[in-house]
Amino acid sequence: MTNVINSRRRGRPAAFNRDDVLMRAMEVFWARGYDLASIPLLTERMGISAQSLYAAFGSKDALYREAMELYQTTVGGFGTKALAEEKDAVSAVARLIHDAALVFSSSDYNPGCMITTAPSGDREEPLSEFGKQLRTQSIEQVRARLQRGIEDGQVKADVDCEIWSRFVAAIVHGLSVQARDGMSRDALIASADLAAASLGALRAKVHVE
Repeated sequence: MTNVINSRRRGRPAAFNRDDVLMRAMEVFWARGYDLASIPLLTERMGISAQSLYAAFGSKDALYREAMELYQTTVGGFGTKALAEEKDAVSAVARLIHDAALVFSSSDYNPGCMITTAPSGDREEPLSEFGKQLRTQSIEQVRARLQRGIEDGQVKADVDCEIWSRFVAAIVHGLSVQARDGMSRDALIASADLAAASLGALRAKVHVE
């Protein structure tokens, strides 16, 4: 827990909990995306002044990157957790898809995935590159897990791990968009489980559970 003191010319210094305001900023970026999360909106939701925001985080860009890191290490870390905890590669990726539907439709958080709202496109801008890197990292995690599955005899030797990892990314992205569009929790989970079932085609005839 980190407390930040914002010095003022008059009156007593105002202290705020940096972790708390970062969590609130994360929720704004998650709901609105980077471009629509204006400084006035951020400061209102964070409960601090613009001066305090810049003093504590440096810039909107830096705040966004830190908020994204918080997302990845908290609620957005479901994918990394699934891939690490499941001993079987196919089961791990199937769980990732299922858990995506659960998280994206949770009433406790904003709908959808924060990473899918990160800036994108061919523009050679720092935040566009940042968004691309985040999505590429997610694809690489799945590819590496499937590749390890081949090595462990769980996944067919001729499986194209690159293509399948991009297929999974497309499914997760689609679930995120549909969640943000208001798709019901039951329908989202049913769609996720249908996609997860298709992963059965990857299984080697003899595999380790």
